[in-house]
Amino acid sequence: MLTLESFEQASEIVKQVTQETKLIKSSYFSELTGNKVYLKPENMQRTGAYKVRGAYYKISTLSDEERNKGLITASAGNHAQGVAYAAHKYGVKAVIVMPTTTPLIKVERTKSYGAEVILHGDVYDEACAHALELAEKEGYTFIHPFDDPAVATGQGTIAMEIVQELPLVDYILVPIGGGGLATGVSTLAKLLNPHIKVIGVEPAGAACMKASLKKGEVVTLPHVNTIADGTAVQTPGKKIFPYIQKNLDDIITIEDDELIVAFLDMVENHKMIVENSGLLTVAALRHLDVKGKKIVSILSGGNMDVITMSSVVQHGLIQRDRIFTVSVLIPDKPGELVRVASVIARAQGNVIKLDHNQFVSTNRNAAVELKITLEAFGTDHKNEIVKALEDAGCRPKVIRPSL
Repeated sequence: MLTLESFEQASEIVKQVTQETKLIKSSYFSELTGNKVYLKPENMQRTGAYKVRGAYYKISTLSDEERNKGLITASAGNHAQGVAYAAHKYGVKAVIVMPTTTPLIKVERTKSYGAEVILHGDVYDEACAHALELAEKEGYTFIHPFDDPAVATGQGTIAMEIVQELPLVDYILVPIGGGGLATGVSTLAKLLNPHIKVIGVEPAGAACMKASLKKGEVVTLPHVNTIADGTAVQTPGKKIFPYIQKNLDDIITIEDDELIVAFLDMVENHKMIVENSGLLTVAALRHLDVKGKKIVSILSGGNMDVITMSSVVQHGLIQRDRIFTVSVLIPDKPGELVRVASVIARAQGNVIKLDHNQFVSTNRNAAVELKITLEAFGTDHKNEIVKALEDAGCRPKVIRPSL
């Protein structure tokens, strides 16, 4: 079903609901990797993610009778918004089953398009099972978020746009949850130019596609654990799996800590908010052992709630030694706190928080503990501050920050 003709048709249809997401040349990542890196910012779509493409195209292929029964799907958020938005455009009912762990912003935005939202299960797979039960019971038409050739065809329109804009692209990096996006992008890319390498990127804590390709058949992970909620899938799509086997060149897995660093990279260098699943392809740039290639990283979405964003920023600053905590032991006498503060000031450290504990020792004259949380420019600057404290006789010890 995934033919060049169907992709061409889908490309025209999805233009009715998508915004143009032109490639962005990244000087930062190009210099970092020694390649020509471009970003495909699907986080800038109206619904905040690429998912509206597959949802809208799939719904366009349904009969009026199928649409008028009402639509139902399961999603961790982005497909939910895509179906809700597409259903709104067609004027039909949409019921969305979402995991209870879905970020609030995705739940609220899905509701804002007029959809009925039901929270069920801890992961996508549990939500999907409940949605299928409701579809059978109520007669709704089920729109699968990834295991549907029509949905995958809609998602693959991204590859059409990439190749039209960058005909000589060498590598396309695509996030993988259930595999719909990777199926569409890899299949169309190979149809247009078999020499294009398409690399899938999965979170290490939910690498169901990598496990399935290794075994040669679809497998279900016993559990998933990742901050990339949009790709936290236990079982990849069975219908689309043969396309992945045929067209995907490789899979890279990414640890959650790498996504935290990638978030800071995107905010500081491109002033863009990209959700953790969308950051998979950004983190994967550091894993590609190539030079001088034209590489496109698909940023699949940008729907991240503020609380998650705050946590990611804090952890990212800590990982990069931009924030650190040091414990020093000083005599309990007037002027010692000022002395330590002066040492830090001369080293250009910025104090964020102080915790002065007089009871660390029974002999207060011998030592009291001072925990100082500091802002630094990075690892080198952090080491300079610690060295300055050592030279001042403060016996510094770097400890885990507590913000």
